[in-house]
Amino acid sequence: MHLKFWGVRGSIPCPGPSTARYGGNTSCLELMLESSHRRIIIDAGSGLRELGNHLMTLPGNENGIQAEIFLTHTHWDHIMGFPFFTPIYHSGSRFTIYGPVTYEDEPLREVLSGQWTYRYFPVRHEDISSQINYVHLKEGQYDLGQGLQLRTKYLNHPLLCLGYRFEFMNKVLCTAFDTEPFTNVFACDPSDPGYDPVVIAQGEQAAAEENERMEKFFEGADLLIYDTQYTDDEYRQSHVGWGHSPIEHAIAVARRNNIKRLALFHHDIQRTDVQLDALAHQHSLNPAGDAPDVFFAKEGMEIFL
Repeated sequence: MHLKFWGVRGSIPCPGPSTARYGGNTSCLELMLESSHRRIIIDAGSGLRELGNHLMTLPGNENGIQAEIFLTHTHWDHIMGFPFFTPIYHSGSRFTIYGPVTYEDEPLREVLSGQWTYRYFPVRHEDISSQINYVHLKEGQYDLGQGLQLRTKYLNHPLLCLGYRFEFMNKVLCTAFDTEPFTNVFACDPSDPGYDPVVIAQGEQAAAEENERMEKFFEGADLLIYDTQYTDDEYRQSHVGWGHSPIEHAIAVARRNNIKRLALFHHDIQRTDVQLDALAHQHSLNPAGDAPDVFFAKEGMEIFL
């Protein structure tokens, strides 16, 4: 498996001199299964534009490409690259787009086609000339053929979001964005009139079970790519419930679950290159060489598994 990062930011693109080294594009990853010449794209943020332009320069792609696109969810920063993805306008292109079923009465195709309306964009979805097949995913296990296995897990985010676990030729790649630790939604102050210790205990148990299931999902991965938009201090002060994780939490999860490499991802738009360098110095140093190998993802970074 050959992975390349085309977008590593969260929320909205943030190009400029202070973000140039780590990159300002939103979520997009390219995964190549080289033995089967199979291209998988994970998320369609603004980084998808650069990926599409690159693909059209490769020999043999003049009339279109074939790829599978896996959407973790349909928040704007994870789908905004689609209207600017050049291959989608070529009649020779073939795509299968996978994503979670957020609303049964509004299929994935309808959610995505909302970007191609004259209110927002000068091209309609009906004018796209490529062939697109939409596949709805739920939590479960899928055989994608040619030795590729996929497991999916619901994450903890305000919109239904899937984590992906790709298993191919004894290698495992996991994604966990966007998500945060599960917490007790019933927790309240003991002086609150609605305080019920039984309900509180049940809530604590439910949160603990979901966190355990999440960690089991990641266990033993060769590479785990984790949403770490905040530091622990930032998260606890004002971002609990926003659907994004602190850096320290992701590292602790990786250490507990025999993760070999951990890519910290979905960087906050306020985070400059200098600030990310400082965080990398703080969290990525591993003089003992013990797993996991922790690093901050950058646009253009390539990894071979």
